[in-house]
Amino acid sequence: MVQKHYVAGYENFVTFMKDFKSNGQVVNVLFTGAKLDNGVSWCSDCVEAAPFIDAALETAPAESHFIYVDVGDRPTWKDMNNPFRKDTDTHLSVIPTLIRWKNPQRLEGEQCCKADLLEMFFTDDD
Repeated sequence: MVQKHYVAGYENFVTFMKDFKSNGQVVNVLFTGAKLDNGVSWCSDCVEAAPFIDAALETAPAESHFIYVDVGDRPTWKDMNNPFRKDTDTHLSVIPTLIRWKNPQRLEGEQCCKADLLEMFFTDDD
């Protein structure tokens, strides 16, 4: 079963990843907008992509990790100096963004709503 982790904010993300031990297992990271009080993200693109990502996650290797990363509220994300945008490991320009940690696999924006791309993303082991 895929091990799921939840991290909110840049500093918490950096600390989590520094201490995280994947034991050689695949690590996929989803960057998404913070949830509002009603439990729904302020990011409509993230809300639209969520069911597609959740469905495709079922095809991910059982021995893998999936990290949900909350990039903050709308003003925090829209700030061009947001550290998620500047970090060479994340280099985000749009959310949602799904990456394979320390690998080239990456889906951004509306790509995260395409079932075929998501299935390839989660089943490709390189």
